[in-house]
Amino acid sequence: MPEPGDNPSRVTTRRTVLAGGAALGAAAVVTGVALPAAARTGAGRPGTGDPFTLGVASGEPDQHSAVLWTRLAPDPLAEDGLGGMGDRRVEVHWELALDERFRRVVRRGHERTDADHGYAVHVEVAGLLPGWEYFYRFRVGRHVSPTGRTRTAPLVGVFGAGLTMSFASCSQYEHGYFTAYRHLAADEPDLVLHLGDYIYEYQRGVYVSPDGNVRDHRGPETETLAHYRQRHAQYRTDPDLRAAHAVAPWLVVPDDHEVDNNWAGDIHEKPEIPQPNFLERRANAFRAYYENMPLRRRSKPDGSHIQMYRLVRWGSLANFHMLDTRQHRDDQACDDGWKVCADAADPARTLTGREQEAWLLRNFRTSRARWDVLGQQVFFAQRRNAAGAQSMDAWDGYQGSRERVSRGWVEAGVRNPVVLTGDVHTHWANELKANYDDPDSPCIGTELVTTSITSGGNGRDSDPSTDPNLARNPHIKFFNNQRGYVRTRITRDELRADFRVVDKVTEPAAPVRTRASFVVADRRPGLTPVHSS
Repeated sequence: MPEPGDNPSRVTTRRTVLAGGAALGAAAVVTGVALPAAARTGAGRPGTGDPFTLGVASGEPDQHSAVLWTRLAPDPLAEDGLGGMGDRRVEVHWELALDERFRRVVRRGHERTDADHGYAVHVEVAGLLPGWEYFYRFRVGRHVSPTGRTRTAPLVGVFGAGLTMSFASCSQYEHGYFTAYRHLAADEPDLVLHLGDYIYEYQRGVYVSPDGNVRDHRGPETETLAHYRQRHAQYRTDPDLRAAHAVAPWLVVPDDHEVDNNWAGDIHEKPEIPQPNFLERRANAFRAYYENMPLRRRSKPDGSHIQMYRLVRWGSLANFHMLDTRQHRDDQACDDGWKVCADAADPARTLTGREQEAWLLRNFRTSRARWDVLGQQVFFAQRRNAAGAQSMDAWDGYQGSRERVSRGWVEAGVRNPVVLTGDVHTHWANELKANYDDPDSPCIGTELVTTSITSGGNGRDSDPSTDPNLARNPHIKFFNNQRGYVRTRITRDELRADFRVVDKVTEPAAPVRTRASFVVADRRPGLTPVHSS
């Protein structure tokens, strides 16, 4: 093992990871484990029978461990959701190394998987060095997976040189190419947060972007376990998404489309239309979500419930409070949508549920981190349209919840609260206020909202200085309706956010640029624009 100061991330390159991780056939070691006939016939990649068509991923890093993931699928779009693996038990070998050529392997082992697990593999590798970069891969028979890169979190008490963290949301496969994921991977972040709508549930052609759909979903609207598994696999066939997973560990939370549009608690999208199997559908969705994400065993679903809210510490630099704003919420007020709705102000209404809210407030009271980051799904700041209406699906529809959470971090003396958000398919930068109706109310935090990867089609550029959203809502400092993601750099002294955009998602390989950048300074909530030279 290396010495604690000899971090190999200073000297290794990422060519294998960023090239998409072609299978290392020359390095394969035959294990004697036979693949099912569907895998041997090469249904995944013509002539290869490669079981690793869905790539690799890692996630949930702490100081001494991380989760390594893969899912075997030589025929990823198979109707039964089993990826062409049939029905048998398969042994999958894995190894973790300090270098991407695997000359310094520090951990290895094997896991068994089968149809009951969707042929997914979750390895919780322990005993690792804190704040360290590692490389990993899997092997079945003569097939070797792409190489992934992961890292552990620093020790509590360590700030380190800083953290590069990118976050993304809303990737509708039909609406465009996942070019933004490829650019995110090329940035080589230390950590990636995905804030929901990783997949979409609709059957082909139901949800059409203004620019037209460039590719189609396979299968019907997802309700069965087989079809949720198939849909996740279809998304993972995209090489840009696989590259983003391979480059860094992920922290994930689902939103609505992983199950059903705008669902809330035990209530499906259109409660006026009976759907007696909704909880069964939700259980199928959660099971497939767990199978396809690098989550720890503690998040394995129990029927129609999945444990998603959790705290991940990145040394003393940042706490990531990953929230679940779907499973425990009250139903949307006033039949959902954009409304002027008195019920939205009812203090008894909750977006997080009482237990999750109490957990979050305890986290605030005990936090000693420089930055406390809420990774969550829906718009947090107040936002009114021209008619004075607000979104009942966002925190505006649960104003008591928002007030309790905001007051909680203020009363706890949280040093730097930052809310990260997805869902709305547009970039926003917001200053959070104690009282949004008072222009002189103090700023008590910051919200960064990422646009979609593809959802909504190409979108359009806009001039923030003339945008009516900002005039109506003076605490909103930036808006942009293009596709992309947000890249952040977090240090002891500041958090810098770069709003990254691609001009088109209907054409592959569009270039990326930074549309705007802001800095949040330590102990100074609010947004300072960074002007390019």
